[in-house]
Amino acid sequence: MASEGGATGYIVHHLTPLSVGEGFWTLHLDTLFFSAVLGGLFIWFFKSVAERATSGVPGLAQNFAEMIVEFVDTQVKDTFHGRSELIAPLALTIFCWVFLWNAMDMLPVDLLPMIGSLMGMEYMRVVPSTDLNGTFALSLSVFFLIFFYSIKVKGIFGFIKEMTCTPFGPWLMPFNLMLKVVEELAKPISLALRLFGNLYAGELVFILIALLPPVVQPLLGFPWAIFHILVITLQAFIFMVLTIVYLSLAHEDH
Repeated sequence: MASEGGATGYIVHHLTPLSVGEGFWTLHLDTLFFSAVLGGLFIWFFKSVAERATSGVPGLAQNFAEMIVEFVDTQVKDTFHGRSELIAPLALTIFCWVFLWNAMDMLPVDLLPMIGSLMGMEYMRVVPSTDLNGTFALSLSVFFLIFFYSIKVKGIFGFIKEMTCTPFGPWLMPFNLMLKVVEELAKPISLALRLFGNLYAGELVFILIALLPPVVQPLLGFPWAIFHILVITLQAFIFMVLTIVYLSLAHEDH
């Protein structure tokens, strides 16, 4: 496929989503499809492990699931200082879902787009986290949870007081409000752009490697793939930890 339309056409083809609609109502069907499939895979795996869990000698799947749950639970206990039954399951879901999003980057660049072309699909962007719409949708969900718990824990008047009277007191309300608005808006923007930027760059490197002669591709592709395993794991971890931190701050009532 690298020869179709030259190098520029090849890169554009792989980074263009399969979409319907126009303007604000454009839907990226590939992002929605792969997100749903990977979310279903996550639910199926943990549900099947929970149903077959044993107190005796655990199997590989149970060991793996318990290791992930314990890892996430440790992060929540170390970071989150409020009381909520939602935070640990939310952190587990975010870590696993974002990791699965990112792990799609490890598939051969042309594999799924080629299958899609055989089915009549002109474009297919495989990695959901290389779609800014996908990363922003996830970060905005966290953003709304921050406001929900801030109001729930502090009350509407406590929330307004925090937004207008900190950090410089009631005499500088407009300045305080401006700073707080910038601070709160920076949270979802940084979450979305960090994940998108790292995975978009990683996917672009894989695409550029695929443009090289076949003899050279393994020499560069294998080391980059090994390094990229660290990137996809680290980005999922960072997204999860920052979500826990932001929700922990929302639960603090001064």
